[in-house]
Amino acid sequence: MPSPAEHSAAAPADRSERMLQIGEVAERVALSLRTVRFYEEEGLVIPAARSEGGFRLYTEEQIERLLLIKQMKPLGFTVEQMRELLAAHDLLGDDAAPAAERAAARAAIADFAALAAARCDDLRAKLANGERFAAQLRALAGG
Repeated sequence: MPSPAEHSAAAPADRSERMLQIGEVAERVALSLRTVRFYEEEGLVIPAARSEGGFRLYTEEQIERLLLIKQMKPLGFTVEQMRELLAAHDLLGDDAAPAAERAAARAAIADFAALAAARCDDLRAKLANGERFAAQLRALAGG
Protein backbone atom coordinates (compact mmCIF):
# COMPACT_ATOMS: atom_id res chain seq x y z
CA MET A 1 0.00 0.00 0.00
CA PRO A 2 1.47 3.40 -0.90
CA SER A 3 1.95 5.83 1.96
CA PRO A 4 0.03 9.12 1.85
CA ALA A 5 3.27 10.83 0.84
CA GLU A 6 3.97 8.38 -1.97
CA HIS A 7 0.43 8.74 -3.25
CA SER A 8 0.50 12.53 -3.23
CA ALA A 9 3.96 12.67 -4.79
CA ALA A 10 2.83 10.96 -7.98
CA ALA A 11 3.26 13.09 -11.05
CA PRO A 12 0.05 14.34 -12.55
CA ALA A 13 -1.38 11.99 -15.15
CA ASP A 14 -2.20 14.92 -17.39
CA ARG A 15 0.91 17.04 -17.86
CA SER A 16 -1.30 19.89 -19.11
CA GLU A 17 -2.84 20.19 -15.63
CA ARG A 18 -1.98 23.58 -14.18
CA MET A 19 0.41 23.33 -11.28
CA LEU A 20 0.43 25.95 -8.54
CA GLN A 21 3.27 27.28 -6.44
CA ILE A 22 3.08 26.97 -2.67
CA GLY A 23 1.97 30.58 -2.18
CA GLU A 24 -0.98 30.11 -4.54
CA VAL A 25 -1.89 26.87 -2.79
CA ALA A 26 -1.68 28.42 0.67
CA GLU A 27 -3.94 31.26 -0.43
CA ARG A 28 -6.40 28.93 -2.12
CA VAL A 29 -6.79 26.64 0.93
CA ALA A 30 -6.54 29.52 3.42
CA LEU A 31 -3.52 28.10 5.26
CA SER A 32 -0.22 29.78 5.98
CA LEU A 33 2.90 28.89 4.02
CA ARG A 34 4.35 27.62 7.26
CA THR A 35 1.39 25.27 7.78
CA VAL A 36 1.60 23.89 4.23
CA ARG A 37 5.34 23.31 4.73
CA PHE A 38 4.65 21.61 8.08
CA TYR A 39 2.22 19.18 6.46
CA GLU A 40 4.82 18.54 3.78
CA GLU A 41 7.51 17.87 6.42
CA GLU A 42 5.13 15.43 8.10
CA GLY A 43 4.64 13.57 4.81
CA LEU A 44 0.92 14.34 4.59
CA VAL A 45 1.20 16.17 1.29
CA ILE A 46 4.11 16.22 -1.11
CA PRO A 47 4.50 18.61 -4.04
CA ALA A 48 3.84 16.96 -7.37
CA ALA A 49 7.00 18.50 -8.78
CA ARG A 50 9.47 21.33 -8.49
CA SER A 51 9.97 24.11 -10.97
CA GLU A 52 13.32 24.67 -12.66
CA GLY A 53 13.95 27.28 -9.98
CA GLY A 54 13.21 24.77 -7.21
CA PHE A 55 9.74 26.05 -6.29
CA ARG A 56 7.25 23.51 -4.98
CA LEU A 57 4.47 22.78 -7.48
CA TYR A 58 1.10 21.35 -6.53
CA THR A 59 -1.86 19.92 -8.44
CA GLU A 60 -5.53 19.76 -7.56
CA GLU A 61 -4.88 16.41 -5.87
CA GLN A 62 -2.55 17.98 -3.31
CA ILE A 63 -4.97 20.87 -2.82
CA GLU A 64 -7.77 18.38 -2.06
CA ARG A 65 -5.49 16.63 0.45
CA LEU A 66 -4.77 19.93 2.19
CA LEU A 67 -8.48 20.74 2.34
CA LEU A 68 -9.16 17.34 3.92
CA ILE A 69 -6.39 17.89 6.46
CA LYS A 70 -7.71 21.38 7.17
CA GLN A 71 -11.11 19.93 8.08
CA MET A 72 -9.52 17.49 10.53
CA LYS A 73 -7.45 20.04 12.42
CA PRO A 74 -10.27 21.90 14.27
CA LEU A 75 -11.63 18.55 15.41
CA GLY A 76 -8.39 17.81 17.21
CA PHE A 77 -7.10 15.01 15.00
CA THR A 78 -3.40 14.34 15.45
CA VAL A 79 -0.91 14.23 12.60
CA GLU A 80 -0.76 10.45 13.00
CA GLN A 81 -4.55 10.21 12.73
CA MET A 82 -4.43 12.44 9.65
CA ARG A 83 -1.81 10.11 8.18
CA GLU A 84 -4.01 7.06 8.90
CA LEU A 85 -7.09 8.65 7.36
CA LEU A 86 -5.18 9.76 4.27
CA ALA A 87 -3.74 6.25 3.84
CA ALA A 88 -7.25 4.76 4.03
CA HIS A 89 -8.56 7.42 1.64
CA ASP A 90 -5.74 6.66 -0.81
CA LEU A 91 -6.39 2.94 -0.58
CA LEU A 92 -10.04 3.40 -1.47
CA GLY A 93 -8.94 5.31 -4.55
CA ASP A 94 -6.67 2.45 -5.64
CA ASP A 95 -8.71 0.19 -7.92
CA ALA A 96 -5.89 -2.39 -7.88
CA ALA A 97 -5.99 -2.77 -4.08
CA PRO A 98 -7.22 -6.13 -2.78
CA ALA A 99 -10.85 -6.22 -1.64
CA ALA A 100 -9.85 -7.05 1.95
CA GLU A 101 -7.60 -3.98 2.15
CA ARG A 102 -10.33 -1.78 0.67
CA ALA A 103 -12.80 -3.17 3.22
CA ALA A 104 -10.36 -2.40 6.04
CA ALA A 105 -9.93 1.14 4.67
CA ARG A 106 -13.72 1.60 4.59
CA ALA A 107 -13.94 0.42 8.20
CA ALA A 108 -11.16 2.81 9.24
CA ILE A 109 -12.93 5.69 7.52
CA ALA A 110 -16.18 4.73 9.26
CA ASP A 111 -14.33 4.85 12.59
CA PHE A 112 -12.99 8.30 11.73
CA ALA A 113 -16.50 9.41 10.75
CA ALA A 114 -17.84 8.32 14.15
CA LEU A 115 -14.98 10.07 15.92
CA ALA A 116 -15.54 13.26 13.91
CA ALA A 117 -19.27 13.17 14.74
CA ALA A 118 -18.52 12.76 18.44
CA ARG A 119 -16.09 15.67 18.34
CA CYS A 120 -18.69 17.80 16.55
CA ASP A 121 -21.18 16.98 19.31
CA ASP A 122 -18.60 18.05 21.89
CA LEU A 123 -17.96 21.31 20.03
CA ARG A 124 -21.71 22.01 19.84
CA ALA A 125 -21.99 21.53 23.60
CA LYS A 126 -19.04 23.85 24.21
CA LEU A 127 -20.55 26.44 21.86
CA ALA A 128 -23.90 26.29 23.68
CA ASN A 129 -22.11 26.83 27.01
CA GLY A 130 -20.15 29.71 25.54
CA GLU A 131 -23.30 31.34 24.17
CA ARG A 132 -25.00 31.04 27.57
CA PHE A 133 -21.98 32.59 29.22
CA ALA A 134 -21.88 35.46 26.73
CA ALA A 135 -25.60 36.09 27.33
CA GLN A 136 -25.01 36.18 31.10
CA LEU A 137 -22.22 38.70 30.64
CA ARG A 138 -24.39 40.86 28.39
CA ALA A 139 -27.14 40.79 31.03
CA LEU A 140 -24.65 41.77 33.75
CA ALA A 141 -23.39 44.60 31.58
CA GLY A 142 -26.94 45.90 31.23
CA GLY A 143 -27.24 45.01 27.60
